[in-house]
Amino acid sequence: MEVKVTATLGHILYRTEVRAGNNTIISDEPTDLGGGDTGLNPFELLASSLATCTAATLRMYLNMKKWEVDEIIVHVEMEDDKTNKVGVFKREIQFIGGHLDEDQKKRLLTISEKCPVHRIITGNVTIETTLNN
Repeated sequence: MEVKVTATLGHILYRTEVRAGNNTIISDEPTDLGGGDTGLNPFELLASSLATCTAATLRMYLNMKKWEVDEIIVHVEMEDDKTNKVGVFKREIQFIGGHLDEDQKKRLLTISEKCPVHRIITGNVTIETTLNN
C-alpha cells in the first residue's frame, strides 16, 4: 500500500493542513507550546493511526467470522520515554455488545497485533528525506 500525504504550514504558528486524497484534517500544537490547539498534535495523530487501524482490522475479522459485536473501542496512550530513548504505546481494546468467549478474545488479541500500522510501528522503518527548492 502506498500512502501520499501533504502537510502545509503557513503563517499561523504550527497550524498545519494535512491532505490525503480528498480528505483534509488539521494538526496543531497545544497553546502551551505556542499553537492554537485547533487540531490533533503529531503524537496524537500517530496514536490515532494505531487506534483506528486496530479497530478496522478487528471489525474486518469479526465480520469475516460473523462474530457479533456492536462496537469496538480502542484506547491508545503513547509516551515518548526520552530517558530510555523508546516510544511506549499502551493499547486497550474493548468490545461492546455481543458475546465473545475467551478463545475468541484471545484470537482477537492476536489479530490486533496484525494491524498494518502496528506492524509498521514495531518493524524496521526507513525515512528517506529530500529537499526541493
